[in-house]
Amino acid sequence: MRPSSPRAGSRVLASLACMTLLTACGQAVQTALPQQQPAATRTDRPEPDTPTSTAEVDVQRDGIEPAVVTGVRFAGHDTYDRLVIDLKGKVPGYSVEWVDEFVEDGSGKPMDVSGGAYLQVTLSPANAHDAKGKATWNGGPVFPTGLLNLTDVVRTGDFEGRVGIGLVLARKAAFQVKEQGGPSRLIIDVAH
Repeated sequence: MRPSSPRAGSRVLASLACMTLLTACGQAVQTALPQQQPAATRTDRPEPDTPTSTAEVDVQRDGIEPAVVTGVRFAGHDTYDRLVIDLKGKVPGYSVEWVDEFVEDGSGKPMDVSGGAYLQVTLSPANAHDAKGKATWNGGPVFPTGLLNLTDVVRTGDFEGRVGIGLVLARKAAFQVKEQGGPSRLIIDVAH
């Protein structure tokens, strides 16, 4: 017998490896059964900014100059509605709480708005007027939004260093509050 060359042995081993691999793979079969649930997609998971809590918020800031509310904006996003309160000065203290109805600051009169839930934002120390008493946030008191959950924004008051802003919601839902600077603003996101 003639000794085999190293090159011939390598070819034999490579051939055996390929045959083993092909045999092991076999035939691929896919089956789709009607009762199977479709795989989760990106839209099945909340977006990173989606609010997840209904807990009320209370932030105290004493000893600062009153902020001035210069406007309120709102917009819809994929999984939440956003309210932005524009401010001149530092972000003041604030509370965000669930209420049964909105009442006018000062008079205590109920405000005529209807919804499924009411979220009251109160800024303090803050004003929505200048030193001469002229309003710095015009319009309202009710601002219809046309959004999915946040249906209306209501100016509930500007009285004794407190500014009240009501969020009329179609339903009670999770929310989150964020502060941003440059310029100062308070952001409230409410889930759909």
